Amino acid sequence: MRLGLYDAIFHDRPLAEAIHEVARNGLTGIELNTGGFLPAVHVPDIDAILTDDAARDAYLAQFDGTGVVIAGLNCNGNPLHPDPAIGAAHAEDVRRSIRLAARLGQDRVVTMSGLPAGEPGGTRPNWVVNAWNSAALDVLEHQWSVAVPFWQEIDALAREHGVKVALELHPQNLVFNPASIRELVGRGGLTNVGVELDASHLFWQQMDPVAVVRDLGPLVFHAAAKDVRINPYAAVNGVLDNSFRRLSPDEHRTNLGGDEWANEWPKPSAWDFVALGKGHDEAYWSTFLEALSEVDPDLWVNIEHEDTSLGREEGVALAASVLRRSADALARRS
Repeated sequence: MRLGLYDAIFHDRPLAEAIHEVARNGLTGIELNTGGFLPAVHVPDIDAILTDDAARDAYLAQFDGTGVVIAGLNCNGNPLHPDPAIGAAHAEDVRRSIRLAARLGQDRVVTMSGLPAGEPGGTRPNWVVNAWNSAALDVLEHQWSVAVPFWQEIDALAREHGVKVALELHPQNLVFNPASIRELVGRGGLTNVGVELDASHLFWQQMDPVAVVRDLGPLVFHAAAKDVRINPYAAVNGVLDNSFRRLSPDEHRTNLGGDEWANEWPKPSAWDFVALGKGHDEAYWSTFLEALSEVDPDLWVNIEHEDTSLGREEGVALAASVLRRSADALARRS
């Protein structure tokens, strides 16, 4: 396996320093954010790279001699959002990231399937959590009618540029589990759209990422290493607890596009994102890597750090040490 880091945690510093942190932790790849919910901090001149060979070569030269290479591009967002300030912008980020990947010698772009409104003319995304009633299935049919043509277009663009698009199985998206990625691929006849296997969003849905990898097989194109701890309060409010607090404009908050913002996490929380090893032990992560290697032994597995109890360097160091030891344990078994 090839082990790397998703760069968002180091958006507070220049690319050279982020690369240094990756190498210092024994990792060999950096997955670069190129739009969507987050700005392309470490690829500030995308338009120049797309059109000018000298600009592209100068950008790539920053990796020379570092021991670190680009490990895919990431533009997670909602390209199907009915607000064009969000949906159209994020959709264009996906298209641009595919073209950018080809220019940078990359063949993986990570994003999300997106989520449309629940009916024609709707203004807000609508995630059907449990389609037990016929009206919910009507909502889903409308959403598939929006999603499929868009992803057919993206699939064709990706195929033209020799790129695979890996969708994160993320709640509040139309595609969030194996059944829904198969629905999209089947309805659209897609060839270059598959899955980014981020274990964390499966854990809190009470899914087993190892079982999911083995179920999806060749549909797994890319992977993220991020852990989840299920807390005792899950026994009271369950893992779908919705006790989020709206943050005011004078509080620090993250913009998600347009006039949408991330909310404050529930307190007490049913579950939390944690560094590798704080939710599942090294034996589990070794088995996770084993399942991924059965699909593709050269797959990139990139750490995503969102443990708010740890600092940036501290959290990445902990996750990297667990991931490296898990990979070493797998190598000894092989």
